[in-house]
Amino acid sequence: MQSPDEGVFYRPVARILVLTKRQYTNKDLLDDRFGRLREIPLELARRGHHVKGLCLSYAPRGDGVIQDGPVVWESIDVTTLILPGLSRFLLRSAQLVKAVDFIWACSDSFYGIIACFLGRKYRVPVIFDLYDNFEYFLAAKLPVIRQLYRWTLRRCEAVTCVSSPLASLVRTYRRREGITILENGVRTDLFKPMAKDECRGRFGLPQEAMVVGTAGALDRNHGIHHLFEAFFLLKNKYPSLHLLLAGPRRRGFQIPEDRDIHDVGVLKFEEVPGFLNVLDVAVICNLENEFGKYCFPQKAGEIMACGVPLVAAGVGAMKELLHANPEWLYSPDDSADLARVIEHRLADRRAEYNNVISWADAAGRLENVLEDISSNR
Repeated sequence: MQSPDEGVFYRPVARILVLTKRQYTNKDLLDDRFGRLREIPLELARRGHHVKGLCLSYAPRGDGVIQDGPVVWESIDVTTLILPGLSRFLLRSAQLVKAVDFIWACSDSFYGIIACFLGRKYRVPVIFDLYDNFEYFLAAKLPVIRQLYRWTLRRCEAVTCVSSPLASLVRTYRRREGITILENGVRTDLFKPMAKDECRGRFGLPQEAMVVGTAGALDRNHGIHHLFEAFFLLKNKYPSLHLLLAGPRRRGFQIPEDRDIHDVGVLKFEEVPGFLNVLDVAVICNLENEFGKYCFPQKAGEIMACGVPLVAAGVGAMKELLHANPEWLYSPDDSADLARVIEHRLADRRAEYNNVISWADAAGRLENVLEDISSNR
């Protein structure tokens, strides 16, 4: 757009409302200052837009206003009775939407549905963000929600998807246009190469060891058991091999007992870069299921930004991300193949990645979506 007075390019300021849940991917949006649903609104605000966030907390946090840099967040507790908290959230959403130019709805099917109804009522365009296949979530299994979710995907002004396979899935719901791939970014101020010896000292790992590991949900549905099996296959050949693990796990989940398997539990977000820099090879486990096919693992970009050799299950977005290096991918149901690829990466330590994007890059792509909507209205 050109200013008639100055003849210079400028981006018009937008008023943006973000509707989301507060707890996601085992983190708290505001307490942990974590992830996509925090970073993209923050970067939009840093670019000059007026961004207001409204989130529903499923854990007791107390209703209130929280300032996160230039973004103002309001948090409402759902409460044990559910309906009172949900009603307050719906009422506040309807109040806020009257004073904005766009709604960016994220985190679950429920928030996209709410946003679409409000957007149609108050003539405010809605961008529905999918950081995962929401039909895999519990909410979409409730009566009518799945149908409303697909209706929302067809009726909102635009859809942002975390991966190309997820965008392709959305097209099967008869959504043909207005789909933008918006991959996860990286906090490049935190995730960067660090001195390996210092990081190993911090986590108590031997300096001379070969260390393989993963950080993220330790879950059979993600195929973590294949990493355990691959470790024991390689341990016979490489006695100095150690396995380092971090992340949440379901109750009853058992990690094999071995003196060279180290479990550091759930790390603070600021500790993850140091963890990754301990590793000689970082592994992203996944299966060919409804989660693995459509997700874009946040930790992939973080591993790359740290300059750590990466191995990943050959499913979904990872096949596209590593298309130039298919030898870094393993067959998702094959522990022996995972062991083979890890062994290859222990010898081939290449880690020159050129496809790491920052959260500022991601916000710029969303900003382009807002401008396209404005120009077409």
